[in-house]
Amino acid sequence: MVDERVAYAEAAGWFRSLVDVVEGRWDEPGLGEWSVRDLVGHGSRSLVTVETYLDAEPGEVTLPGAASYLGAIRGPASDPGVAERGRAAGRAMGEDPAAFLAELDARVQAKVAAAPDDAFVGTPFGGMRLLDYLPTRTFELVVHGADLAAALAVPADPPATSLRSALRLVAEVVADGGHGPDVLLALTGRRGLPAGFSLV
Repeated sequence: MVDERVAYAEAAGWFRSLVDVVEGRWDEPGLGEWSVRDLVGHGSRSLVTVETYLDAEPGEVTLPGAASYLGAIRGPASDPGVAERGRAAGRAMGEDPAAFLAELDARVQAKVAAAPDDAFVGTPFGGMRLLDYLPTRTFELVVHGADLAAALAVPADPPATSLRSALRLVAEVVADGGHGPDVLLALTGRRGLPAGFSLV
């Protein structure tokens, strides 16, 4: 079993370690239409949302797991507003993004440590338990950490616990979405996936 609290904390630490090597490359290409700053800003939202959503008034849990959350956001995640929120988050980091992230991460990890597993997390897509929401943030940090590593031309080597959490979530999404056989055949070298195939 993956300790999702450890996976989240280590993913955030790894993401921050990549930010530490950006130096003066903030305006270089990051991912798609995003600059490196925009990409890091988007990644920082995996901390911001945990902090913000834990402050929501407790309510009904309508999303029973991490995979159901990713299913709920699949359409909205492709909305142009996502790109703008990334840019806005990049601007919000100010003149010293590394220091901003270090302070944010310390604050969020303390808040997570103090919250029970079943603490209510009020996302815009429905209520969740904290322990079910954290894997979605680990997934984002691992994926966008790999994006950032690619943009900076440095090795992408996320912590093993974080990587296992992200891959387990992907497996659940694949199975729930009916793509299990196709992905399994691709991973075992039988055939490739269709062009443009994506789970998000």
